[in-house]
Amino acid sequence: MANIIKLREFRTFLFLILLFIIVGFMNPDYLSLQNIDKSLKSSLMYMVLAVGMTFVLLTGNLDISVGGTLGLTAAVCGTILRDGGSIFTAVIAAILIGAGIGLINGFGVIKLKISSFIMTLALLSITRVIQVMYTNGKWVENIPAHVKRLSNFEILGINVLTVIVILAVILVQVFLSKSSKGRYYNAIGDNVDGAVSLGIPVKRYIAYSFVISGICAALAGFIFVSQIGFVSTNAGVGMELTVIAACVLGGVSLSGGIGTVVGAALGAIILTSINSALVYMKVPAFWNDTISGSLLIIIVVMDALLAFNANKKAKKLRLNARVLQKEAQD
Repeated sequence: MANIIKLREFRTFLFLILLFIIVGFMNPDYLSLQNIDKSLKSSLMYMVLAVGMTFVLLTGNLDISVGGTLGLTAAVCGTILRDGGSIFTAVIAAILIGAGIGLINGFGVIKLKISSFIMTLALLSITRVIQVMYTNGKWVENIPAHVKRLSNFEILGINVLTVIVILAVILVQVFLSKSSKGRYYNAIGDNVDGAVSLGIPVKRYIAYSFVISGICAALAGFIFVSQIGFVSTNAGVGMELTVIAACVLGGVSLSGGIGTVVGAALGAIILTSINSALVYMKVPAFWNDTISGSLLIIIVVMDALLAFNANKKAKKLRLNARVLQKEAQD
């Protein structure tokens, strides 16, 4: 129990519970099962995006292009479904596009030695232009009703899509924490030179991280279509900053090597719940950006403190190891 309490994810979960309790005191309707279910559904896109972003952040990189990837893949999915294509075809097309964007990002970062921030920012702008060209600057509408019903499909009162996303997050977490290849991502972000000396194919796994992020953004694009029912020309705008904030809020370090997808998913739920809470607290809409910006500053400060404490502990462990080694030699 003591070890669980020390986990950043546990503290993030407590923060989520505290948020619901505080807002619930101010407006009891916020604690209704209907609102909790709505908050979970609204956070699904961000949870999927956060999973992909976590892979990139663990390696010490950033993927700013996820919002553009989501918008483009959502537009592609929407047009395929609108024109009579199957859901399977739409999802496969989105995954291929997302993986392709991830490969381009990985190539630029690994082969061309471009900063991940600059490379993915460029892809963000490019995907935005391609989306407008692809849709001729028009919204993608008239999505079939059965697609829109997909996100609301329930079994025994439980939303199936929510369960699928939560199970996927758990499975990815098991992979990252229990498998040797999953731990490569943490090792790369923690110490690149050390990872190379251990024989880890660093460049390959950095490329994998961008591809995974692109695929997750593509899947989020499909979820966007099924939940919203149309695709506007500004779909996905600003989502990249929200996703990064969610990851850091959940304990994923911007400097790499630290964090879990469970924490990132919880961070996504918290940020979505905060937006919902502002509505229930009757806070004027123009305050949303101010509150979000302030939260970003707090999150960055938290990340800096997290990195500082991690480095301090690492130095202490290395010092203890040297002392023990010296005593053994004496």
